[in-house]
Amino acid sequence: MNTSGWRKTLCGMAATALMLATPVRADDKPPETTTDKITIPQTVVEFKLVKLPPGKITIKDKDGKDKEVPIKSIFIGQTEVTWNEYEIYYLAQDLPEHERDLVKSDKLVIRSRPSKPYEPPERGWGHDGSPAGSMFCREAKNYCKWLSKMTGHKYRLPTEAEWEYACRAGGPPLKPTKAQLNDIAWYADNSDDQTHPVARKKPNPWGLYDMLGNVAEWVTMLDDTEAVAGGSFKDDAEDVHSAAREAYNNRIWQKKDPQIPQGRSWLSDGGFVGFRIVRED
Repeated sequence: MNTSGWRKTLCGMAATALMLATPVRADDKPPETTTDKITIPQTVVEFKLVKLPPGKITIKDKDGKDKEVPIKSIFIGQTEVTWNEYEIYYLAQDLPEHERDLVKSDKLVIRSRPSKPYEPPERGWGHDGSPAGSMFCREAKNYCKWLSKMTGHKYRLPTEAEWEYACRAGGPPLKPTKAQLNDIAWYADNSDDQTHPVARKKPNPWGLYDMLGNVAEWVTMLDDTEAVAGGSFKDDAEDVHSAAREAYNNRIWQKKDPQIPQGRSWLSDGGFVGFRIVRED
């Protein structure tokens, strides 16, 4: 990777080796999936979920041993969470207008939501339909809690096993060639060093967009730590694949952070970090 050390193997993390996954199906034809369109209450903002079939995946644990993980049927975001969705939460647009104005003027601080960012977090790369980025894993998790409260359904981040299973559409490890990546992902050779609107590349066989590249996505690891998966727009082709993982690195991801101690809501140098949501069936 250019600056973030994606080529390094993450010792002790469960994704240091390629994984094997199998959907619950006897033939080679991918199981059919269904989509669900959701409107965030009190808004006109919509997003889509794809329901995945149950299956299993074999993954290396922190000791390097194979561990078979069953995958329940879940709904997963068809795309990465966009700014249209995330700003309702972080700008408190769901609140009454007078409270919203207080939040904007810093007269009202909602501690369960991100602090005011150092600079526009979309970084001039685009807003409508572009993947939200630069947030700590904690804030991605808090968004899921907020969305759960808003909708009455349980949302959360995917586990690395769920994410890997979804990325590979239940198939073998996915490490595309450059030619293949150009069709499905934004990465170093075609991204102009920035994010791009979601769903502009081809989806995988389960109808999921941008599983590789664009923003790397927060996942919960087997040992309950967090990392980002799949590579990002900053990465070289060899570092954009289904087993790509990187843990938080404050010396790189918050290099320009002016605060002491460093902030815990936004990553000053983490524009390549985003997330995708899961809803339990």
